[in-house]
Formats: sequence, C-alpha cells, structure tokens
Amino acid sequence: MKILGISSRIKHPTYGLGVVTNVTSQHYWVTFIESGLETIAIDGDFEVIEAVEDEVDSISFYEIETILRNMLKKWSDVSEIVPIGDKWKGGKLILEPGDSNLQSKELPIDNFFHKIVMVRDRIRVMEQKINSSNLEEQEKIDLQQYITRMYGSLTTFNVLFKNKSQQFVGSRSK
Repeated sequence: MKILGISSRIKHPTYGLGVVTNVTSQHYWVTFIESGLETIAIDGDFEVIEAVEDEVDSISFYEIETILRNMLKKWSDVSEIVPIGDKWKGGKLILEPGDSNLQSKELPIDNFFHKIVMVRDRIRVMEQKINSSNLEEQEKIDLQQYITRMYGSLTTFNVLFKNKSQQFVGSRSK
C-alpha cells in the first residue's frame, strides 16, 4: 500500500471531496469541502483522485513533540511546570529565630516552593544517572535506598503541591 502525501485529493463515501493536510503513522487528516477536518484510517475506504508523493510525513509533528518532551523530561534537569497549591499562592514563609534579639526572615512561599521542586527534579536526574551508570548492581541498590530516604525526608513539603502526582514519595513498589 502506497501512502498518500500532503495535498493529495481524495473522495470519501461519507465526507465527499477532500485534501490530505497531515499524515500520521495510522491516519490521514483530511479537510473535506463540506464537513471540515476529519481523520480517516490510512487503509480506509476512499477513492484517490490525485496522489501527491514525496510529501509524506510518516510521523506527525505532535508525535515528535511528545517524544521529544518525554525524552527531555527523562534525561535532563529541565523542570516540568509544577503548580503550587492554590491556598499557598501569594503567601509568605516566615522564619522566626529562637533568640528574640535576632530578626525574623520572610520570603515568598512561591520562591521556596520553586527551590523544593528544583531539588526534587535534580534528585530524579541523579537517580536516572545512577540507574544508567556502569556501577555494580549492589552499588546501584545502595544508592537508590539513599535516594528513597531523601524523598521520604522531603514528604513534609507535599502540603505545598497542588497535584498529588507531583509530590514526594518515600518508598514505592516497583
């Protein structure tokens, strides 16, 4: 089966005349004159009026973007956007020293939260680098236990996270 390229013209039994505007690994995105944009299976029932070759994009831009985003998330220290819990937005963190002669310190809780997220992301990158390293298996296990304890120590800050899925977890069953 030959894949149609972008700008190929087809006639579909349900949608009528249309032009292929995008090609993915499984579908054509076709803009039909009467019904607008539809996706149809590459091996679907339609008549080819005019085939255009050499314009085939066997993987869509969206698929490439998704793959790239997942790779960057997995292998870099680039942070995902992690929202702070709504009740903490615009709040401040106040540190009061035990000695009343000393001055207290205030900082925006958003800044503090950002630092916590950066620590979490860097621990994740370190974990990935350990797991993909040439260390002996027992050394990897030992280091993984330290990382698990670090996550456990940081669970105190879970109250700041808006999404439970982005919180620290001390121990996971894998």
